[in-house]
Amino acid sequence: MRTCEHFVGVTLAALALICATSAARAFEGAGSKKEPSPFEQFQTGARAYIAGDKASALTSLIDAAKRGHAMAQWKLGRMYAEGDGVERNDLKAFDYFSQIANAHADDAPDTVQSRFVANAFVALGNYYLDGIPDSSIDADANRAREMFSYAASYFGDPDAQYNLARMYLDGQSVKKDVRQAARWLGLAANKGQREAQAVLGHLLFNGVEVPRQAARGLMWLTLAKEASSAADQWIVDLYDRAIATATPEERASAANFVAAWSSDRG
Repeated sequence: MRTCEHFVGVTLAALALICATSAARAFEGAGSKKEPSPFEQFQTGARAYIAGDKASALTSLIDAAKRGHAMAQWKLGRMYAEGDGVERNDLKAFDYFSQIANAHADDAPDTVQSRFVANAFVALGNYYLDGIPDSSIDADANRAREMFSYAASYFGDPDAQYNLARMYLDGQSVKKDVRQAARWLGLAANKGQREAQAVLGHLLFNGVEVPRQAARGLMWLTLAKEASSAADQWIVDLYDRAIATATPEERASAANFVAAWSSDRG
């Protein structure tokens, strides 16, 4: 399964803070004096999860999810997808992400909660790429592309943009189109998506079916390497190969580009 950690690294502690905002309260629904609201159930689950009591967290999150709380559904989807406090169950994860996508596809794209909705679409796209063994969810590249394309276009999600670009690069369910891929990679790279930065940098540095821009490509590779983790050895390898063949002028220009890019975001 093609995965990205750009968004999944958000902790439940951050979710609890996000849910305290007025934007997140759009998910609450009508509360009752006799029973906790879905939002309050989610908060209870969040506190239990942070405290390490994942069994209690699961109970509260399920109660909130049953009442349509999207962030509870999202967290449950991630827990089942990763086997986090529960036995891994991709079909259950798929179901929770589907509930979010079906109920919130038309949410305003510039809100806090839209990030979770977009991530649900990305998760569904990844499931459709490979399918789920021993289930009715078969591999369907066309359906995966629809998921990525919607999240990339409507929500502007960088992980979706990266995954969509990879499909254009690989010619997966679409005609191979490196220039179209580069366009999506550029959108994601400018949002700090390190995988997109690395692939775009590789294309530009080597002039792979796009006009060669060695210094600009080395800039993206440098940014990707700086943001990489231990699991991103492929990014380090791309950077090492590029820096080894870059001219002093290309290295100097790339360094200037990196400084300017970082300054604009400082």
